Amino acid sequence: MRLLSPAISRLARLRIWSIDQWLNDPVTTQFSVWQDLIGAGQYTEFGRQYQFSQIQSLGDYKKRIRINDYDALKPYIDRMMKGEENILWNTPINWFAKSSGTTSDRSKFIPISEESLKENHYKASKDVLAFYYATHPNSDLLTGKGLIIGGSHQINSVNEEVHYGDLSAVVLQNSPFWSNWLRTPDLSIALMDEWESKIEKLAHATINENVTSMAGVPTWLIVLIRRILEITGKSTIKEVWPSLELYMHGGVSFVPYKQQFEKLVGDHINYLEMYNASEGFFAAQDDIDKEGMLLMCDHGVFYEFMPVSEYESDEPRTIQLDEVEVGKNYALVITTTGGLWRYLIGDTIQFTSLDPFRIKVSGRLKHYINAFGEEVIVDNSDQAIAIASQKTNSIVNDYTAAPVYFSEGDNGAHEWLIEFEKEPENLEVFVQELDKALQSINSDYEAKRHRNIALRLPLVRVVPKNTFSNWLDSKGKLGGQHKVPRLSNNRELLEEIITFIS
Repeated sequence: MRLLSPAISRLARLRIWSIDQWLNDPVTTQFSVWQDLIGAGQYTEFGRQYQFSQIQSLGDYKKRIRINDYDALKPYIDRMMKGEENILWNTPINWFAKSSGTTSDRSKFIPISEESLKENHYKASKDVLAFYYATHPNSDLLTGKGLIIGGSHQINSVNEEVHYGDLSAVVLQNSPFWSNWLRTPDLSIALMDEWESKIEKLAHATINENVTSMAGVPTWLIVLIRRILEITGKSTIKEVWPSLELYMHGGVSFVPYKQQFEKLVGDHINYLEMYNASEGFFAAQDDIDKEGMLLMCDHGVFYEFMPVSEYESDEPRTIQLDEVEVGKNYALVITTTGGLWRYLIGDTIQFTSLDPFRIKVSGRLKHYINAFGEEVIVDNSDQAIAIASQKTNSIVNDYTAAPVYFSEGDNGAHEWLIEFEKEPENLEVFVQELDKALQSINSDYEAKRHRNIALRLPLVRVVPKNTFSNWLDSKGKLGGQHKVPRLSNNRELLEEIITFIS
C-alpha cells in the first residue's frame, strides 16, 4: 500500500495544475460561473418570472433579484419536493439536504442537484485531497481509511423520486461504490440516528481499522475517542491508530477544542479546516500553515459579499471579490447549481488574504452580542475562551453567552454559561483572563469596559457536564451538525437553558 503514495502525489499535482487555472484569475472565473448559472436558470419558472433571458449584466441581476432567505424560496422548494421540475433549477432535483437551526424547530430543505454533487461537493473534496498531497507528497493518507462521523438523519422519502437527509447522508448515499473502500464505518452505522448507540457501534467498528484521517464535528469526535480509549485501555488515540495523520474539521470553530483534542491524540497530526455547508462546499485550507481557507471560485457557486452594516436595510448592497477588504465582516450571499438565487445563508466571513482569496468564518448574522455597542462576534468569543483556558489550565466543552441589561444601580454585562471538561482552579482568575482577552481582541468591547462605563466584568455560571448535549437532546437536535449558538443578542436562549438545568 505504501507504493500508492507517489502515484497519488502525481495525480494530486495534475489536479493542482487545473486548480491554478482559476486561481490565477478568480474574478473572471466567478463571472463565468455566474453566466453559466444564469444560462441554466433562464429555463426555469423562477428564471422566466424574473426574465433571466433579458439580464445583460451583474447590475441587472442584482436589480431584478432581491436577496432571498429560506422563507422567500420555500414556496418554490415545497413544489420541488412534490416532484415538480424546472422550478428553481433546470435539471431534476431528487435530493434535499435537511438542515435546521438549533433554536428553530422548523427544518430547511436545501435542493441538491446532480450538478451540486459533481461540480461542488465532490469536486471540492478532490481539491482538498490535492491540496494536502501537494504539501505532503509522502503522505500515507490513502493507504488507510478515513473515519467519518456522518449525520444523524436516515434517508427519508417524500415519494418514489424525492428523498432527503442531512448533507452527509445525501453525499454518502450518492458517492461511488469504491469510496466505501476508503472510509469507515459502513453506511449502516455512519447514518444511524440515535447517537448514544451510534457512538458505541462506531467505537467497536473502527478500533481495529487502519485509520489515517478523521472528519467530523469536534464535540462528537472527542466523545468517540474517549470511548475508544476506555475500551482499549490506551492513553492516546495514536496508540490505537498509529498511522493517523490528519483531522479535517468544520461546522464549528476548532479553537476552543484544540487543546483538548491534542491531549487525546497524543502525538503530532495535521489539522485542516473546511467550510462545507448544506448549501455548498465553499472553502478549505490549501496550506495548513496559512491562516484562512481558500475560496472555491470554480465550483458552481457565485458569491456576493454583503457588508454586515447593510443587514436588514431595505436594499442591501453587495460587492464582488475585486472590492472586498481584509478583516471586514461580510454576510455571504450565494447563487448555486441547486437553484438558490441570491441566497443569504446567515454566515459571516472575513478575508484573511486577497492573493489568493482566503476566508475564515467569523460567526452568524444572528449570533453576536451588540446590546451596548460592543459588537462581539463568535470569532472573538472563541479566541477569548481559548486564551483564558490556556492561561488557567482549564478545558471548556461548550458555552453560550448573552447580555445582562442595565438595571438600577448596575451597568450592563455579559452572562456566560460555561461547561468545563476541566475546571480552572480559580474561577475568578478565569473570568479576568476571559475579560482581558476579549478587550485585547475587540476594541469596541474594550471601550465599553473602560472604567465599567457601560459594561462590568462578565458573569460566568459553571453548568454541569452534558448540560448542552442534554438540552439539545430535549429539543430532538442531538448529534450531527446541531450546535448551541455561542452568542445571542437577547436572553431568550440563555434563560431557556437556565430553566432547563434547574
